[in-house]
Amino acid sequence: MKEIKEKPIITNHLWIIYIVALLAIGFLVYFNWLVGLLIGVLVTLSFLYMYISERSYQFEQLEYISNLSHRVSGVGNDALLKMPIGIILYNDNYEIEWINPYMRGFTNKENVFGKSLEVISEKLIEKIEEESEQTTEEDIDSDKSPKKEIKKQFNIKIDKYEYEVNLDRKRQLLYFIDKTEQLKLERENYNEKTVIALIYLDNYEEISRNMTDSVKSQLNSKVTEALNKWANNYGFYIKRTSQDRFMGILTREVLESVENSKFEVLDEVRQLVIDEGQRNPITLSMGIGTGNVAVPELAQLAQSGLDLALGRGGDQITIRDESGKISFYGGKTNPMEKRTRVRARVISHALKNLVEDSDNVVIMGHKAPDMDSLGATIGVLNIARSNNKEGYIVFDEDDVMTGVSRVVEEIKQDGEIWKHFVSPEDAEAVITEKSLLVVVDTHKPSMVAHSPLLNATDHIVVIDHHRRGEDFIDQPVLVYMEPYASSTAELVTELIEYQPKKKKLNALEATSLLAGIIVDTKSFALRTGSRTFDAASYLRAKGADLVLIQKFLKENLSTYVKKGKLIEKSYLYKDALAIAKAEKGDVFNQVLIAQTADTLLTMNDVKASFVISERDDKMVSISARSLGEVNVQIIMEALNGGGHLTNAATQIKDKTIDEVETLLIEAIDEYIEGRK
Repeated sequence: MKEIKEKPIITNHLWIIYIVALLAIGFLVYFNWLVGLLIGVLVTLSFLYMYISERSYQFEQLEYISNLSHRVSGVGNDALLKMPIGIILYNDNYEIEWINPYMRGFTNKENVFGKSLEVISEKLIEKIEEESEQTTEEDIDSDKSPKKEIKKQFNIKIDKYEYEVNLDRKRQLLYFIDKTEQLKLERENYNEKTVIALIYLDNYEEISRNMTDSVKSQLNSKVTEALNKWANNYGFYIKRTSQDRFMGILTREVLESVENSKFEVLDEVRQLVIDEGQRNPITLSMGIGTGNVAVPELAQLAQSGLDLALGRGGDQITIRDESGKISFYGGKTNPMEKRTRVRARVISHALKNLVEDSDNVVIMGHKAPDMDSLGATIGVLNIARSNNKEGYIVFDEDDVMTGVSRVVEEIKQDGEIWKHFVSPEDAEAVITEKSLLVVVDTHKPSMVAHSPLLNATDHIVVIDHHRRGEDFIDQPVLVYMEPYASSTAELVTELIEYQPKKKKLNALEATSLLAGIIVDTKSFALRTGSRTFDAASYLRAKGADLVLIQKFLKENLSTYVKKGKLIEKSYLYKDALAIAKAEKGDVFNQVLIAQTADTLLTMNDVKASFVISERDDKMVSISARSLGEVNVQIIMEALNGGGHLTNAATQIKDKTIDEVETLLIEAIDEYIEGRK
């Protein structure tokens, strides 16, 4: 910088101006030497003044730049050494090559050069490797542009401080930015967010119906006491809003604590005994709304969560957030049968009005229909015809199992019913915007016989007996879901009974409905209530043929042998759970898998059964059954399946049969641990 000061550079334009001026003066001297000389002197003096000014300006600029450069250099050194930002350079062996004083304070070693990064934090190398795996060597080799940098971010805790670490992999450089206070404030803000809980006593009406006023008062008092004690233990507010409803106000921090306890209040309320003659436990359901939304939206999330919990049979908690994520807790008991038929009558009349207002009625069950699905569609067809509306049953003849095919063959002989069966393509042709679409024995869009029909009309009715899952048909106009029911055929039979303009069930229609009930109850052995027998009695009175049903249910000898092959591979897990796994490459259809699970359930000491097999579509299927003590629905939901407390299944893609077996055992262990 000193050398530049001694030889300042005169701007070129001054010399150009001076030379041009001399040429002009020379031309003027030729005509008048006195005037030319005078002007020449003036120009020379002007040039000298400009020269001195320009030189002085350049010296000042050079002095300023020199001073600024020195100051910037000083600031850079101070920033590197004194600012509260950690900087570490490391080598290929994750050893420290250079460290600024701020980061050196996190180690008690005087000399850390050449030491492993683990002296700063044991997890630091692991974090760097995790981030490095996401950056390819090609990314680094192509880093020829100054705009492209191989940088990643991750968080790490050192002592009581939390840092955001910026990793420059190319330069092997780490920047540590203290985020302790910011993250603390974020956590406090998150923890203090409001959460709304809506609580409903599932069977309050059924249990209290025959109670005296004094006993009912004891019931109210004990339930309120249990819930208030639970709320006080966790520090939140709860208020009874009616005889069977409560509302709770809590925070996310409290909700996290309650979740960690697995909502023990469910068990506490279930164990309440009010009357020696009390045959059924008191159960409650809860819908919880959480998220970074306004209070009205939280209330809506809580209500939809409660509806979902009740749709799954009650005795459980559903937590919903603004992103749509849903968590379930509980669901340990079979849903209690509703003794009153009031709802069935109301639904039946509502369905009648919807049928009368429609152009026609299109009915479909689920893919690969079983007896219950087929029987229910035939029952709904009877309701449509009772109200003088044309009905169509969506049916794919290429998607039929053996037992159902026997029913179909019998229906074909009855031309009056068979003419209402249409292919999925023909159904698309007959459905209109004013058609009524009735979906039976499923509520999941992915499982219906022909999903494009769901978008063809806004008038959709869902009738199902399975516990409600996260995947649900969008905005149906009427939903009749009763998880306590043995089958959808039972629900449809009750709806037929309350149709004001009854079209007499013929023997084949009654037989199809009764076959659905018998198959789903395993001949009235499982999920059977008094209303199941009432429905069966009604169908028998209408001419249901039990001998014909036995014909439908007969097994082929080859099927029986295949079932035995699966059973031969079974073993007991946890002393009471039977698991059967087919050999790799052996393919079985879904019906055979389900039948095998049913058979295993009849064995001594078996509380639940699981059958794993490959299918024709390259997926691996699990069929699960239980006697009620084990909730197989929760286990299957952990594997993206679903169903009922005693009857559930799932299908898994892109996994081998051995990997699926491992996943199943992990899900069972998690379920058992959760119950503890």
